[in-house]
This record gives sequence, C-alpha cells and structure tokens, in this order.
Amino acid sequence: MRLLHLHSSFAAGGKELRAAKLMNAFGPGIDHTVVSAVPGELGAAVAIEPDIAVTYPDDFPALTGRPYPHRLLGLARAMLGHDLVLTYNWGAMDAVMAHTLFAEALGLPPLVHHEDGFNEDEAERLKPARNWYRRLALARAQGLVVPSQRLEAIALNDWRQSRRMVHRIANGIPVSAYGRRVPADALPRLVKREDEMWLGTLAGLRAVKNLPRLVRAFAALPEPWQLVILGEGPERGAIRAEADRLDVAHRVHLPGFVKDPAKGTALFDLFALSSDSEQFPISVVEAMASGLAVVSPRVGDVAAMLAAQNGPYLTAPGDEAALAQALGKLAADPAARAAIGAANRARAEAEYDEAAMVNAYRRVYAGAMGRAALP
Repeated sequence: MRLLHLHSSFAAGGKELRAAKLMNAFGPGIDHTVVSAVPGELGAAVAIEPDIAVTYPDDFPALTGRPYPHRLLGLARAMLGHDLVLTYNWGAMDAVMAHTLFAEALGLPPLVHHEDGFNEDEAERLKPARNWYRRLALARAQGLVVPSQRLEAIALNDWRQSRRMVHRIANGIPVSAYGRRVPADALPRLVKREDEMWLGTLAGLRAVKNLPRLVRAFAALPEPWQLVILGEGPERGAIRAEADRLDVAHRVHLPGFVKDPAKGTALFDLFALSSDSEQFPISVVEAMASGLAVVSPRVGDVAAMLAAQNGPYLTAPGDEAALAQALGKLAADPAARAAIGAANRARAEAEYDEAAMVNAYRRVYAGAMGRAALP
C-alpha cells in the first residue's frame, strides 16, 4: 500500500509529529511519500522509525502557487499510483482542489484532508475567501479530520461540510511513557542544576506561538526559574533577541528539537503556552501526562482539555499581564502545582491515550479506501 502525504510543512511541529507517529504505528507494511509545501522543511523526519519506508521526492509539483488549471492538473497527475492521499492544512489546499477537479477524469485515489489550526494570518478571524475555497476544494474528499471541538464547528458551519464527512479525533500520546524520573542531563546541551526550577514549553518556533510573549511573561519570575523552550523554527532569533532585551538571556534556553519530549517534560516544574491560536495542542497533553500544571491563554480547546483545577490559571487570549500574573502565582505555590498536575495526569490517562487515536485514524483511512482495515 502506498500513502501520499502532502503537508503545509513537515517541520517538527504537532501535526507533523503526529503524522510520523501514525506512520510508525501503522508499521513497515505501508510505503509513504512525504511532500512539504515549504521546500526543505522536513524536520519531523527524525521522528519516523528506520524500518518505515519513506521517500521525500524533490520533483513533486509545488503545493503552493496560483491555482491555474494546468498547475492543478499537474498536482492531480502526481497523485496517481498511490492508494490514499493525505493532505494537511491550508498549505496543501490546492492539492485538495486539484483532486476535486480531476478525481473522476483521472481515476485518482481517495483523499482525506486534515486541519489542525491556523497561522497568524487567521489567528483572530478566518478569511472569507479561504472559507469559500475550502468549501469548493473539499467537495470530493472522502473525509476531513480535525482534533478540536472548535475546528469541528468551523468545518460544519463555516466550510459547510456534512456531518458524515467530518471526523474529530483527539490528539493522543503514550501516557505511560510520561512522568518518569530522568537524569538532570537528559536533554542535549542543557543540564538542570539542583537549585533551578524550570518553566517549560514544547513548540515549533513560529510566529503564531508568540514565544517572545512568553519570554516577557517569564521575565519577572525570580532568579532560580529558567525558561526552557523545546523546539525549532524560524522565530529562534526573535526569541533570543527578546531575552537579550530583557536581560534574561542567561535564564532562557533553546536546546532545539527533542525527539523524546517525555525527557523534557519530566524536568519541567511548570508548563506554559503563549500562542495566539491553538486547537488541540499535543504539547498540553504531554504536559498533563507529565503531571504538570499549565498556564495558557484560553485558545482552542485548551480549557476543555485540562482538569477543572487548572482553570483559574488560564487567561484571556492576548492578555500578557494576566499570563505573567498566572505564572507568578503558580511559580510561588508548589502545593498548587502538585495538586493541579496530579489532576491533569489523571485526565490524560482517562481521555488522551495514544491507542484510541491510532485506532480512530486506522478506521478513517481504511473507510476512505473502502477497506475493512489497514494492512
């Protein structure tokens, strides 16, 4: 079986790492072709196990550009020879449109689209033109997968997709792998000293994550606290510049992408998000499984994901002062951190284990191909 993955980017972010996790779970009986709309953005490839057959063609038609018929026809022809096409986010929507226009004429394989959220250009308000384009492009897709309640509502109402078409699958992780003790030097290029407390986050370093905001909110925490940002991306320089400006660069650490996030979250004492937009962030589930309290704006499904005890430490989106205040309160209250972390861990065990997620994706993909199961 051959699966074609067309990504808006294959950098090491949440949706990309989930795709890699699913490839590993499906096993070596499937061949995968992975294309990134951003040339060279293939950082999530390191998360794919060596026995999984994956190719990264450099001659695949560009996923972005003007949606002229001849360009879309080229995209459609490139889908031939696969059993299932999987597209991800707005950056791959031209491929979805190409499939709708030429599926019948060319006998294209079925297509399942995935939407995981929005970049900064749609963080506050969806663009009407894109809504119309999505409605048209998804006309012949066999499924639309979303991780959050908010995206499910957008798919049904703004994009006018049928209830039968839309599948909400919560992001899951192997919960039992999290929360274990690790040595102080478990992370590359960084060692936790005995007198330190770590405020941590996991994120692709992109503008929509607004990590300079987290640096500013963190800056007032007392000296033993360190900010550890695990991830890679184009905003590294902006984060570092903000830390330099606030004279906290010695307490802000960016060790890069970590293949095993459980090693990082095991060293955290508190977890935070500062994003302008999220849907169902895997990083929050990872923090919950690690028994951490979470400080975050109320974006996407974050408030619904967390245990009720964590609610008072969620802030209005964009309210930087409130974010800093919530961080200060929890940083000064280890008993509250422990109690909230225990409640978050229990919720992760009950709701967000990886096995249910993998099985749900298996059913959606097999159903799109008219099969009883994946091989």
